Amino acid sequence: MFKKILIANRGEIACRVIKTARRMGIKTVAVYSDADKDALHVEMADEAVHIGPPPAAESYLIIEKIIDACKKTGAEAVHPGYGFLSERAAFAEALKANNIVFIGPNVGAIEAMGDKIESKKFANAAKVSTVPGFLGVIETPEEAVTIADGIGYPVILKASAGGGGKGMRIAHTREEVAEGFARAKSEAKSSFGDDRVFVEKFIVNPRHIEIQVLGDKHGNVIYLGERECSIQRRNQKVIEEAPSPLLDEATRKKMGEQAVALAKAVNYDSAGTVEFVAGQDKSFYFLEMNTRLQVEHPVTELITGIDLVEQMIRVAAGEKLGIEQKDVHLKGWAVESRIYAEDPTRNFLPSTGRLVKYRPPEEGRWKGVTVRNDTGVFEGGEISIYYDPMIAKLVTHAGDRLTAIEAQARALDGFVIDGIRHNIPFLSSLMQHERWRSGNISTAFIAEEYPDGFSPLTAKGEVAHRLAAVAAFVDSIGNERKRQISGQLQTQKPVRFQTARTVTLDKAHYDIDIDLGDGALLVRFAEDGQKASDDASSSTGCAHRLESEWVPGDAVWNGLIDGEAVAVQVRSILNGFEIAHAGVTVEARVFTRREAEFFALMPEKKIADTSKSLLCPMPGLVKALYVAEGQEVKAGDPLAMVEAMKMENVLRAERDVTVKALKAKEGDSLAVDAVIMEFA
Repeated sequence: MFKKILIANRGEIACRVIKTARRMGIKTVAVYSDADKDALHVEMADEAVHIGPPPAAESYLIIEKIIDACKKTGAEAVHPGYGFLSERAAFAEALKANNIVFIGPNVGAIEAMGDKIESKKFANAAKVSTVPGFLGVIETPEEAVTIADGIGYPVILKASAGGGGKGMRIAHTREEVAEGFARAKSEAKSSFGDDRVFVEKFIVNPRHIEIQVLGDKHGNVIYLGERECSIQRRNQKVIEEAPSPLLDEATRKKMGEQAVALAKAVNYDSAGTVEFVAGQDKSFYFLEMNTRLQVEHPVTELITGIDLVEQMIRVAAGEKLGIEQKDVHLKGWAVESRIYAEDPTRNFLPSTGRLVKYRPPEEGRWKGVTVRNDTGVFEGGEISIYYDPMIAKLVTHAGDRLTAIEAQARALDGFVIDGIRHNIPFLSSLMQHERWRSGNISTAFIAEEYPDGFSPLTAKGEVAHRLAAVAAFVDSIGNERKRQISGQLQTQKPVRFQTARTVTLDKAHYDIDIDLGDGALLVRFAEDGQKASDDASSSTGCAHRLESEWVPGDAVWNGLIDGEAVAVQVRSILNGFEIAHAGVTVEARVFTRREAEFFALMPEKKIADTSKSLLCPMPGLVKALYVAEGQEVKAGDPLAMVEAMKMENVLRAERDVTVKALKAKEGDSLAVDAVIMEFA
């Protein structure tokens, strides 16, 4: 077994590999760019080597720098993680030439399957069902349009060396093909150093299902069940689960055996994933094979109990698989949410900045539910513009799908992030979505269910009652502390706290009575149209019992509401609290009846009119300006392109306008909401 390995990656996957290596007694070496000098993976590793400036093309993607770091530290093997050099045959060859072991598949397998164009040719030759498409290299936008016309719309353009949704565009028209081809080539070149793009038919209403395979250097290959990865936006996975709610045992076996046959055909000898696009009728087509560890591997680990990183290391060291196909049993259900630094209310555009607060839910296993958080960040750290915006992968495992989803919802409610925008409100709301919970999903789920983008949910029904009740609880505890500090409470006899209040959640009002005693808070809501009285016993509306050990300053209210475990985030604001739960975030204030009457008379603050400006939707670099001052543009015309986190975002006119003034120039780095141009 190796004594020391180097991880040629960064972020959460580098931390993930370090954890397993440490458990196996293997020392680790981290590599880092200038942007990552204080990163968590650098802190966790036994040694760390600086490899260059922030851009990946000048640091993490330079093979010679990785090899030099191995030689400096005496690392015997390299785990590439995913992305970067993980599927680069030249990297595996260079390591071999320097007597360094690549913790991944052999070069032949990488070359056969790692290139998406070549992998489809190989699959066709092996009589594996594939999606109709053109497998050759496309040189020009005009050629791409001609090919797309022949295949039939819609089509999808993909970077041959791509992954993670980079270099990928769906096109429904000839114009979208031409523009998408240019964007896909540019992103592919920037992200992977390879600008080849191919075109294939886009299957409508498909599901994305993948089979995890594991092989060794002695000819043994097994499959470890499937993962459903259909919840995507911009072709990038957001939610993954294992197993799939679509498959039955017969289909699972058929897909698994086909994946194993393909892997054996290329002498596959590591962890890998065979991806399929599946129809709602359980038909499926080979999509591609990823010759590396997948981002979503934790859900497979939780339902099988197999550490995939450990298996990769053992296989690379020459050991035989200690697991046979008959030993693989899928237990329970696992759900993974990818937590990104992005603004879901702005079409999921990336967000960067410092993590003022980073408080993930506690990891562990309780009452049959497991909570796991794979992350590469820490409180006070910075989310950089140079890399993927993933903050963490939150995973829950339980005995069945709905229990795993409910556990995921509670864990998301307790996940505190401040300082940047993030997608937790979206993920939390999705966990409540009936279509998601039913398992009736496809890769078009987000586009279909959120056609106008994600808007924060409003508080209503049971969720509104929970938020109002927690606001009353938090206010009562705060008032109790204030009375003790001020010396107003000078009696030895226990005091029974009982009073009438009005709780506002944004613009909604709830008249309640609160009764604090016997270690719990009882909140009675007045019926619609009825004012709660100062006598709690006279209120005839519904009531909720709250129990919690929450104290002022805690970021999360963890407790029981009517006996059910609930997590609610609490942040102090002027004269109230910002509270969040189940995808709903509101400003809550608790008043006496008289205070509520005065508050209703307060004037509302007017929001500044920005309708005549183009604002930068996220921190990023202005790559292009497509208009000039005085130019008339039509709705839909491109105005500017902003690049952030390796994604190029074209900003378009929402209506017919005339450009009055340009406030930014190409090459400028802008903050969110910075003015790019003004309109007449």
